[in-house]
Amino acid sequence: MDTMTLTKAVGAVCTSFLILLLGKWAAEGLYHVGGHGEQAYAIAVEEAAPAEDVAEVSFEELFAAADAGAGERLWRQCQACHKLDGSNGTGPHLNGIVNKDKAASSGFSYSETLASMEGVWSPENLSGFLASPRDYAPGTKMSYSGMKDAEDRANLIAYLATTSE
Repeated sequence: MDTMTLTKAVGAVCTSFLILLLGKWAAEGLYHVGGHGEQAYAIAVEEAAPAEDVAEVSFEELFAAADAGAGERLWRQCQACHKLDGSNGTGPHLNGIVNKDKAASSGFSYSETLASMEGVWSPENLSGFLASPRDYAPGTKMSYSGMKDAEDRANLIAYLATTSE
């Protein structure tokens, strides 16, 4: 390769970079929307009225009005791990769970946290557990992330209350 051909090739590469840089500079000037300085105009907005306080309904009221039929439909999510026939699956059986002692299903190996808990699975306790099992019983084996809707929890617990041991 002779010197003239090499000079032409280097010149072509440099010219290409120059055109690219000039194109970038022109595009920045035309389309740059970020600004420095003051706002060109202001939009007047009426101040919104303060939101009305929504009266929080207690879980007891939700549970009193719960629909066991809707809870039966929600139960389908639980069937992957729990049974209602008295036999344990991945999780303990849940027949007769409402007002049953915690960690009382025989033959199931509970986490240390649940095994050490005192009391019964009252509707309120079940609601707290179903809302966030890991927050209610840190270290629980239950991998369910939780049922956020309190009405759904009340319906599911109403359905579970209809099952017997």
